[in-house]
Order: sequence, then structure tokens, then C-alpha cells
Amino acid sequence: MTFSDAVYLAMGIGALGAAVLPRLVFRRPLSMPMVFLAAGALAAALPLSVPVVEPVRDRLWVEHATELCVIVSLMGAGLALNRPVGWRRWMGPWRLLGISMPLTIAVMAAAAALLLQWPLAAALLLAAVLSPTDPVLAAEVRVGEPTDAEDDEDEVRFSLTAEAGLNDGLAFPFVLAALALAAASQGAGATDWIGKWFLLDVLVRTVVGLAVGITAGRLLGLLFFRARPWALRLSEHMEGFVALGATFVAYGAAELLHGYGFLAVFVTACSIRSAERAHGYHKVLHEFTEQIERLLTVFLLFLLGGYLVRYGLPSLTWQGAVVGLLLVLVVRPAAGWVGLLGTVAGPRERLVTAVFGIRGIGSLFYVAYALGHSEHLGAWAGQLWAVVSFTVLLSVFLHGTAATPGIRRLDRLRRSSPTPP
Repeated sequence: MTFSDAVYLAMGIGALGAAVLPRLVFRRPLSMPMVFLAAGALAAALPLSVPVVEPVRDRLWVEHATELCVIVSLMGAGLALNRPVGWRRWMGPWRLLGISMPLTIAVMAAAAALLLQWPLAAALLLAAVLSPTDPVLAAEVRVGEPTDAEDDEDEVRFSLTAEAGLNDGLAFPFVLAALALAAASQGAGATDWIGKWFLLDVLVRTVVGLAVGITAGRLLGLLFFRARPWALRLSEHMEGFVALGATFVAYGAAELLHGYGFLAVFVTACSIRSAERAHGYHKVLHEFTEQIERLLTVFLLFLLGGYLVRYGLPSLTWQGAVVGLLLVLVVRPAAGWVGLLGTVAGPRERLVTAVFGIRGIGSLFYVAYALGHSEHLGAWAGQLWAVVSFTVLLSVFLHGTAATPGIRRLDRLRRSSPTPP
């Protein structure tokens, strides 16, 4: 048997596992990501000739593989949300993005600078790449498939899914700030970069991403549901792969115009959903993106498990482990709780939403991206990967174990209580 034969066998087993495992672990304190992460670690630990990814060496393809996974998941998240976008309706996600996310980044940057003794640019980069959340890695805490009811999403699942859909794009300005700070620290003007960063990376690129997303979503919505020629009205044909076309169009257009592609993809999905909210085609599109996302996630987590055993955990210092533990157990829960004060969510819902700020594929993308776009942070590449990967590992297992019992208990309390829990 050749090595390529073994790869095909492994890929087939992985694809079948991705189809079967979600149903086997449903409503159990276990998740599919936990299984494949552990499988990758086991394969790397056994005396087998299994290739193991070293992300510093293999940075380029790691960046693009994680990038693909993120944009597909963003399309799926936007299509799944039933609640129309609005200031009051989306108050939970807005506060998580506007208060909890910057607070998390500030505290984690300080913690990394103090514990790891890193310069501010490297500490800010670590905090920024760990800021996106990813409820894909614990299915219990995200919304389900699209329905025609606007109010059937509980506040926890809605807030976590909408937050994850937006913060993958809104983490970009903070990552770029770290890169600009690293470049400026090598020159004379240590603060000259701030004005340009705020104007271009915060304002212009965000506006371009939003504009592309809204425009692409409305045009695609017209094409899908209202095109006069029957052949162009794609909702009549119920083909799910069209979701990939919408994803790539929005992402490619935004990036070519120097906007935030992640933001554009999520806004495009929300705009398509609003074009004909009750149409069954949304379910077809969502199911297709979910299947592709699941396959990509399985593949990446298997590779991450191998990396952790072979390179990541041996390179991890106790200080790096403490940074990851602080984020998952202290900083995100506290920042999430503070951000949600004053929203319609009750105390128990605020607690669950704050605790389940899961870290995942988005963080891996940002590390690869940042190290490929800065020549000044290479000295911390190995440690950055070790800390971020350990944090994802910790989040997958802690949140994956706690999600099912925690959400089920909250659901029971919600059904038995006439007021928000």
C-alpha cells in the first residue's frame, strides 16, 4: 500500500466520521471537534509515518486553508440567523463586539506583555488573534437551520452566532494595528502609524466591507428570488453549491477593493436572507455550507492535533499556558458579562453567553496571516503558534464538554420560568 492510498483511506474515514459523529455525540458532553482533534494527536503520537504540519514552515497553505474554512462558516452563520438586523434586536451582539471584544484584547495584551515578557506589538498581536469566537466548534451554542420565524432563536445562541459572524472581520483592525506597531517600533516615529491605521484600517476598510456585503447580498437576493428569466432565478433550482459562489464573489470583491472580506461575506449572507426571509432555499444553502464547513473543520482540527503533539505542546511554556487559561476561564467570561449588562438577557443567559466565547479556526488564520505580512514578528512565531493552538485545544475540550449539559439546563430553566432566566 502506498502513502497516497493511506491518505485516501484516512480522508474517507474522516468524511464518514464527519457525517456520523454529530449524531452520535448529540446531547452528550462530547463534540465532533474533540474527537478529530484527539485523533490527530493520537496519529502523531503513534510510531506511524504520518506527515505533521509545522505552521511556521507551511504557513502559506495553512493561511489559505483556514481562510477558506472561515469564509464558508461565515456564510453559513449569516444564512442561519432568523432575526432581522436592527439596533435593538441585535443589542447582545453589538455589545459583545463594542465592549467585550476590545476589553478582552486590552486585558490579554497586558497579560501577554507581563507574563510572556513580549514587546507590546507581539502581545497585541496575540490578544488580537485570540479575540474572534467560533461556536462552530460546539454545535449546541449556535443557532440551527433557517426557519421562517423571527423570534424562535434564544438569546444565547443568537448572540454567540451573530458575534462570531461579525468578530471574524472586526478582529482584523486590531491585527493590523499590531503589525503597524511592530513596523513602527523599528523606526523613529513610534506613534505616527495611529492616524493612518484608524483612517484606512478601521474606517475605510470596514466601510468597504459593509458596502460590498450589502451590495452583493441585494444583487444576489434579486438574482436568487426575483430574476425574470426562470433559468436565472436560482432559488427555483434548489442547488446548494450556489452558496460557495456567493461566498467567493463577496470575499473576492471586498478583498480586491481593499475591504474586509470576512465582514463582506457575513453581511452578504444576512442580506440574502433578508431578500426573501421565509423561502426554503435558505435551508438548502445553509445545509450545503454546513457540510463543507464540517469537512474543512475536521481536516484542520486533525492536523492541529498532530501539530500540538509534535511541535506545539513541547514548545509551550508555563507562562503561555497561563495566558490561554486566563482567556478561557477569566478574561472572556468577565468581559462578556460586563458587555451584556443592560441587555434583555437574564443573569443566567448572560453567564452562559459570556462563558462560551469559543476560540477556533479564525484564530489560526490570523496567526498565519500576521506572520506572513510582517517581517518584524518572526522571532515570536513559534511561541505565538504554541499559545494560540493550546488555547484552541483548551477551548475545544472545555467548551465542548460543558456546552451540552450547560445549554440543556438553560433550556429547561427557560421552559419552566415565565421570565427570562
